[in-house]
Formats: sequence, structure tokens, C-alpha cells
Amino acid sequence: MPAHAPDPLESAETFLRARALKYPEASEDFPWGHRAIKVKAKLFVVLARTDDALTVTLKLPESNSYALMQRYAEPTGYGLGKSGWVSCRFRTGDEPPLDLLEEWVEESYRAVAPKKLILALNAREAGDPEPPPPRPKRGPKKKK
Repeated sequence: MPAHAPDPLESAETFLRARALKYPEASEDFPWGHRAIKVKAKLFVVLARTDDALTVTLKLPESNSYALMQRYAEPTGYGLGKSGWVSCRFRTGDEPPLDLLEEWVEESYRAVAPKKLILALNAREAGDPEPPPPRPKRGPKKKK
């Protein structure tokens, strides 16, 4: 009996999930019955799978215009498209562009993550063992 070929959409979902969860403090949730990856309770990737499709939703403040030129992309519904969210829909037989989607996962993370976590990510990518210390908060000015 011939081996069953892996489903490209399932492989893409598994790949993107793993990439999204590698970011500092990323966690997985299942609101609305779909896989969502969050950082500090803020969504940055939604992976919605049906029998014949995979929809990848991301916030793309920098790549939005380019993303929307792709045949598989459209502004996310519910008014989210107005704030940079893009939904990419792939059907059975499609080969999702994983390198591009991986870049967009990072862009989406950077768009919603707190600055402290972005600094930690930058330090990790630069090979620094520790992120730079946070700037001290200034207290109220003393009255003279």
C-alpha cells in the first residue's frame, strides 16, 4: 500500500504554529474553535482549519499593501482589516508560501508584543545572553 502523502495545509499549519510559539511569552488558545497564538493575551496569529482550507490571519502594519496584492489574501473581516489585519486563505492543492508567512508571523508578533518582549527578542536574535535592562522609571518631580 503506498504511503499517504502529507497534507500541505496540515504541514503549513504545524509549521506556522511552531514558528509562532517560539516567540517570547507566546501561548496558544482556541477562541471561536480556531487555533490562536497570543502574546500577553493579544492575538498575533489565527490559524483556522477546515476540511478543504487553511486561513492564516495576521497583523501586518508594514507588509499590508504587499500582502493584499497576493491572490490568497484579503483584509480581515469584522473591521479588523482597517487596522492592518490580513487573512490568507489556502485551499486543498495550494502550496502556502511558508518563508513569506514565517516573516509575516514575526511582523505580526512585533506589531502586538510589548516593547520589553521585542527587546528580549532582538537580544536573542543578536546572540546576547540577556536582554538589556529596562530603563528605570522616573518618579514624580519634587517640588522646591
